[in-house]
Parts: sequence; structure tokens; C-alpha cells
Amino acid sequence: MNRIGLMIVGGLLVLMTAMSTLFVVDQRNVAVIYAFGEIKEVISEPGLKFKLPPPLQNVVLIDRRTQTLDSPESRPVFTAEKQSLVIDWLVKWRITEPRQFIRNTGIDLRNAEARLSPIVQAALNEEVTKRTVREMLSSERDKVMQGVMRRLSDDAKGFGIEIVDVRIKRVDFAATITDSIYRRMESERKRVANELRSEGSADGEKIRADADRQREVILAEAYRDAQKVKGDGDAKASALYSEAFGRDPQFAQFYRSLEAYRSTFHSKSDVMVLDPSSEFFKAMRSGGPGAAAAAARK
Repeated sequence: MNRIGLMIVGGLLVLMTAMSTLFVVDQRNVAVIYAFGEIKEVISEPGLKFKLPPPLQNVVLIDRRTQTLDSPESRPVFTAEKQSLVIDWLVKWRITEPRQFIRNTGIDLRNAEARLSPIVQAALNEEVTKRTVREMLSSERDKVMQGVMRRLSDDAKGFGIEIVDVRIKRVDFAATITDSIYRRMESERKRVANELRSEGSADGEKIRADADRQREVILAEAYRDAQKVKGDGDAKASALYSEAFGRDPQFAQFYRSLEAYRSTFHSKSDVMVLDPSSEFFKAMRSGGPGAAAAAARK
């Protein structure tokens, strides 16, 4: 029984030892084999691999996929005209030389990012100080990213990594001057609005004055034309009256007397105190020239 137990225990030990010599490397990782703290081999090909059992050899897997490093904090950067900007950035990088990477930063990716971040910030500062705010906000942003990437590519080789891409996510003014900039923009917009209102008011006054002038001119011309037409009508009427009354003066006198009566006795409540023998009632008295002319016409 003791022999069988020993055989079982020995078989288990052999199996565990054999299993400790096998490990799998997939396409996402790089395997680094250590022997007493020294790098013996770096394996980048995926598949089932062999090594000596611990503690003779140990294996460490390192992620070789593209990593993203975001700006850890927003620091003000000064432009060519000494304006303070806050720039958020990100860097895409991946491991290309595992041995060199481990020697410089160890196996923890966060150590590499901690050392890479100030280098990125310094390269960005140098590129931004060459340009104005307008250039950073529009035309020169791509050139800034390309310049930072060129500088990082040389420095990154010492870490055993490759810089894949550099991007600027946000460019904004520092919080200390944002309020003053907004106030200046607001006052500028108010100034422009007041100028437009003043110009509009002046144009409105000009339009109203021109309209009033044209109205006065039109009314004056209309009154002139009306008076001219009225004068022509009165002249023609007078000519007709003169011609008609010239044919029979007695009838004309009688007709004018009737017109005077019609105008005078317009209302039944009108009261006049006159002498019946006055000239005003001459046409009403029998035998008058007007009555005779009227009788003759009948």
C-alpha cells in the first residue's frame, strides 16, 4: 500500500512538474522567460510553449496591443503671444522591443505611461509656444500633432515602444481668463448691437423724413392740380352763365333772385325781419320784371 501511495504521489509530482513547463502564448501577448531574474527568452509567436519548471524559469506575459495614454491633468500651455491654453491630448503606443521595455520600465505598463506622460507634455509645450491661439484653434493643429509625434518617436525607441498616433482632443482657454474673455466678447457683441441699432434708427429717421417730404410734395401737387381744375371749371361755368344770361337779362335777374331766396329760406325755422317793399322781395311782387319774364317763358 505504501508503494502504491508513493507511486501515486510521484506520478502527481511528475505531472505537476510537466504542466509547469507548458504555457500558452496568444496573439495579444508577448511572453518573457526569466531565469533567476534574468531575461532568457522573449517569445512573440502565439502557441503552446515550453520552459524549465520553477524556480529555474518563470514566464511573464506582457500585453502587446496598442495602448492609450490620456493626458493625466490639464496644465496651462503658453502660446507665442503669451496666452494661456488648456490642451487635452492622447497618445497611442505599443511595445515593440520587450527586452528593452522591461529593462527601462519593468513589466507594469503604468510605469511606462508615467515616464512617457511628461515627455509628451514637454514636446507639446515646445510645439505650442511656436504658434498663436488662432493657429492652435484652426489651421496649425495637425502640424502640432505631427511635430509632437516626431519628437516622441525618437524618445520612445529608448523605452522599447512605438508611437502609433498623437491626437489633441480639446483646446480651451484657462479657467482664470475664460470669464474675462467671455465678458470682453459680450461687451464687443453689445457694442456691435448698439451700432447696428443706431444705424437702423438713423436710417429709419431718413426714411420717415423722405416719406413726409414726398407726402407734402404729393399733397401740394394734388392741391395745385385740384385748384387748377376748379379754376378751369369756374371759368367755364362763368362763361356759360354769362352767355346764357346775356341772351335774356330779365330772366337772369329773376333766376338770381330765386337762387337768393333758396339760399336764404333754407330752413323753415329761419326768421327775417325785412320791409316787404325792399329790393329783396322785388321778384315776388306781381308785375315785376322777373315775373313778367317768367310768364313770358310759360
